[in-house]
Amino acid sequence: MTVTKATIKSLKPGRFCIIEGEPCKVLSITTSAPGKHGSAKARLEAVGIFDGKKRSIVKPADSEIDVPVVDKRVGQVISIVGDTAQVMDMETFETFECLIPEELKEKITQGVEVQYWDILGRKLLVQLR
Repeated sequence: MTVTKATIKSLKPGRFCIIEGEPCKVLSITTSAPGKHGSAKARLEAVGIFDGKKRSIVKPADSEIDVPVVDKRVGQVISIVGDTAQVMDMETFETFECLIPEELKEKITQGVEVQYWDILGRKLLVQLR
């Protein structure tokens, strides 16, 4: 598992974090002012990259959270069966199966090159090259 640490207050919308063991994309962060007896709190709203579920956490703004390392790679579509595509990495020639996102279903064909992300050992097709 390739993860790094970052403080919650340093995250920006569009960045990634791990909530409940699931990699998520940050939608918004709101912070409250520090009180008389406590530190500032941050409310982080995010959506799961793979499952699309909204998640939110409230923690002290200075606390650390895991941030996944996103490995952006290029692959070639070998075959398409239903909603899954078999993709071969262009550098390592490793093959794997990956779900096709809704926005790419009409555009993706056999033999086309795609960009995919490897996040925590799970793969996600992002766009055509």
